[in-house]
Amino acid sequence: MNAAIRQDAHGTSLWHAVSRSHRERTPLHGEIDTDLAIVGGGFSGLSTALHAAGKGLSVAVLEAEIIAWGATGRNAGFVVPNFAKLDPDSILAYLGPKRGERLIDFAASSADLVFGLIRQHRIDCDAVQNGWIQPAHSPAALEKVKSRAGQWARRGRPAVTLDRREVEALTGARGYVGGWMDRSGGVLNPVAYARGLADAAGSAGARIFERTRVTSVDRRADGWALKTPTGTVRAARVLIATNAYGGSLNPLLERTYFPLKVFQIATRPLPRDIRARLLPGGQGVGDTRRNLFTFRFDADNRLISGGMHILGAGADTRVPQTIWRRLSTHLDLPDLPPLAYGWSGIAAVEPDFLPHLLDLGPGLIAGRACNGRGIAMTTAMGKVLADWGAGTDARDLPLPFAPPARIPFHALLRHAPKMLLGWSMLRDRMDEKA
Repeated sequence: MNAAIRQDAHGTSLWHAVSRSHRERTPLHGEIDTDLAIVGGGFSGLSTALHAAGKGLSVAVLEAEIIAWGATGRNAGFVVPNFAKLDPDSILAYLGPKRGERLIDFAASSADLVFGLIRQHRIDCDAVQNGWIQPAHSPAALEKVKSRAGQWARRGRPAVTLDRREVEALTGARGYVGGWMDRSGGVLNPVAYARGLADAAGSAGARIFERTRVTSVDRRADGWALKTPTGTVRAARVLIATNAYGGSLNPLLERTYFPLKVFQIATRPLPRDIRARLLPGGQGVGDTRRNLFTFRFDADNRLISGGMHILGAGADTRVPQTIWRRLSTHLDLPDLPPLAYGWSGIAAVEPDFLPHLLDLGPGLIAGRACNGRGIAMTTAMGKVLADWGAGTDARDLPLPFAPPARIPFHALLRHAPKMLLGWSMLRDRMDEKA
């Protein structure tokens, strides 16, 4: 079944393998001065660069590997304009009406921003904005998603509830009791999208350097100095946009989030008759299970899904096969084509599952907005961080802003998502039998 699977031994994914128009960008050599230096060439860094250059700022992006090497190039390509755990009413209770409404508005328009940039800059990334669907796996979950859809619909978003028949017609998946859909969501090729953002940022005047690892960020009287093995960038303001791929650049940041390793797979292309039954509108699906079940198709009719793993050896081989079998079972596909690609990436998960800006010093900030919603949230975060680069006080931005707070017992708790996965799977089965 899996003899031909292509693993990501060199940090690549399906998207790296199939994306076109990769432009090699040279490393930094020598010294440069800039208004805004950005560490990290993923969605957040590239979106910030594009929007900041559009404001007339001089911008330099320093990427340790290649554009979209980290989580940006290792996800499933879902564009989801809502929060992973909290709904609007919960956010208002958590942050208060003023800051809560601003954060809700930030998220609500995030998918429209993504697809708007794709149209504006003519980015060829197989984008489909036909909606994101969340089916409910149990009656209790259905009540939650009905409330969720209603809260977003009351704010003018294209959110609709779905009954059992509608979910089956839209997805081709049986067994769900209902669900909801945000019609502004969608899917795309994340590597091609990131490369398109990089090209657009470069055309706007941003300088982008690949294979340029930042080894230190040092305070100067007039700003900051970023050292690399072959050069130095002097900048008035600095954005750390590495999410879970910052390495040892700032050890404190590593202790403020949970690193979650997520595996993704892609099958060989499905036959046309089977493809016609599943997701005929091309949407993306992520259900309500604690052990989340996702699926979508790429432009070549490969079926894509993901999952996590319980602690144990051999996960890189074992987990892709488990995800493949889960696809076959949940979608009633006894003749599911074999695996063609398997890859993994690390997501930065905040304790409250919300995007955050971290205050690291005068003119130095870190942004994190993944939590399973990376494409939409990080693109939107880049737009508001461009305002910060132009002089807006970070406290006036719509995202929570505070100094980094270390998670107590982080060395142990960083493994909690994997350690609890077995219990989550058991609770999912109990829900479905209730």
